[in-house]
Amino acid sequence: MLLEELCQAELRERHRRSLERRLRLSGIKRFKPMADFDWDWPKKIDRDIIERALTLDFIKESRNLILIGANGLGKTMIAKNIAYAAVMAGHSVLFRTAADILEDLECDSPEQRRRKLRSYARPHLLCIDEVGYLSYDNDAADLLYQVVNRRYEQRSIVITTNRVFKEWNEVFPNASCIITLLDRLTHHADVTVIKGESYRVRESEQEAAARRKKT
Repeated sequence: MLLEELCQAELRERHRRSLERRLRLSGIKRFKPMADFDWDWPKKIDRDIIERALTLDFIKESRNLILIGANGLGKTMIAKNIAYAAVMAGHSVLFRTAADILEDLECDSPEQRRRKLRSYARPHLLCIDEVGYLSYDNDAADLLYQVVNRRYEQRSIVITTNRVFKEWNEVFPNASCIITLLDRLTHHADVTVIKGESYRVRESEQEAAARRKKT
């Protein structure tokens, strides 16, 4: 009986350490839980797609999820909640901004780049946040394509972007691989558009109003 309890305690401790390690490596960092998400604020949002994504079924099917919308509508919050749920379910996860990934892949050594590309292909779920917030050159488009292509029909990707697909040529000007990149990315994917005013603007206005009341 005592030996069994010790074994169970050891298993729980291993599970705890594994979870802590996967959370640390994921790069999710701080986020608000979905319980705090105001579904009534956006003028347009497909709640069914997002809630289905939170069940993680799309990971089992190696599908992608693409969240499109203006700044401040909760795209990153949603993506981080999905990533956290995936970690808690035992999946390996990487959460990075597009800028961080592209900067990481700008290597002098081809072998070093190949090694890093393998590291982005490996996790069960890769979340690429803030695609479209900056503009990049042709090389950056090729690098993002290589990441997407290595995961194509093998591993899931969640992408957040403030640009509709027809504007991606402005994000990656003159890049010849954009059509192929989007073809791979959207072939097995749920794409949802969120429309409305920024949550952050609303919160700032509420805070300003609260301060005026106090004075």
